[in-house]
Amino acid sequence: MNNLDIYNKLRTVPDDAKKTIQAGRLKGFTDINPMWRIKALTEAFGPCGVGWWYKITDKRMDSYNDEIRAFVDIELYYVLDGKTSQPVVGTGGASFVTMEAKGPYVSDECFKMALTDAISVAAKSLGVGADVYYEKDRDKYIPIVDTGEPKKAEKQELKTHNCSLCFNTITRAEAEYSWKKYGRMLCRDCQKKVSTNG
Repeated sequence: MNNLDIYNKLRTVPDDAKKTIQAGRLKGFTDINPMWRIKALTEAFGPCGVGWWYKITDKRMDSYNDEIRAFVDIELYYVLDGKTSQPVVGTGGASFVTMEAKGPYVSDECFKMALTDAISVAAKSLGVGADVYYEKDRDKYIPIVDTGEPKKAEKQELKTHNCSLCFNTITRAEAEYSWKKYGRMLCRDCQKKVSTNG
């Protein structure tokens, strides 16, 4: 088997599984239907629980000022040629309590959304949806400004990257480096913690 066989099999996302994000910090980027990822993994390896599966290794909530975030860590496994893979790790996050203009908004689906995000992060390592993430060498977290001087709104967008663990503001360079190395945006301090903890 060629090293890129799985990657190439899983990389292309059909148009009906893609949606353009219409608002917020990710406006203009492409969102992938999470059920398409499940279908792609199932087509490649077999039913969930038999050909591929995941284990939740950690669930936690962290507070940031008046807001609370939920995080889920998973290990994703798959069977290839009768052999079980080593774990493919993924971390996902979602808001539990978000402060809005009318007061706090509480999501009772935060862990479900964090798990879905974790599966997508792990699946990305196998090439699932790669064409969406790699288009123009960008991903859903790091907007790329076209040639020329950025507009005022784009300059502001470039300043709003946050560490996925401590939520401190980080530079674009930190965001790009940590995304390529760790699969998520991390400040220098959190990069050291992740490296130390493996």
